[in-house]
Amino acid sequence: MIAGLHHVQIACPAGSERLVRAFYSGLLGMTEVAKPAALAARGGAWFRSGTAELHVGVEEPFRPATKAHPAFVVAAAGDLDAVCTRLRAAGVDAEPDLLLPGYRRAYIHDPFGNRIELLEPV
Repeated sequence: MIAGLHHVQIACPAGSERLVRAFYSGLLGMTEVAKPAALAARGGAWFRSGTAELHVGVEEPFRPATKAHPAFVVAAAGDLDAVCTRLRAAGVDAEPDLLLPGYRRAYIHDPFGNRIELLEPV
């Protein structure tokens, strides 16, 4: 039986860790967590916020995930608007969507084209 979700992994191009950190830690406010020493040499970075954990790993050749994606729930009512405003100010498009019953949501893309969903319960 599955007991829970440990993490979701997406990819980035080699040498892009600075942009990975600026986006996931800087713009989305996730905390970077140390990778185990045996995995650190592979590049990329790992992040956590609440119970959500995202591993961003180097993949060559790189191809962004444009359909498969992580979906993050924002912390509190009104946070979706605040996050989207901050992202738009940084030049990141945030496309609103109301098609999922019980949630307001927005789709964004990280600097490499990976799709990310942001959810706020209503």
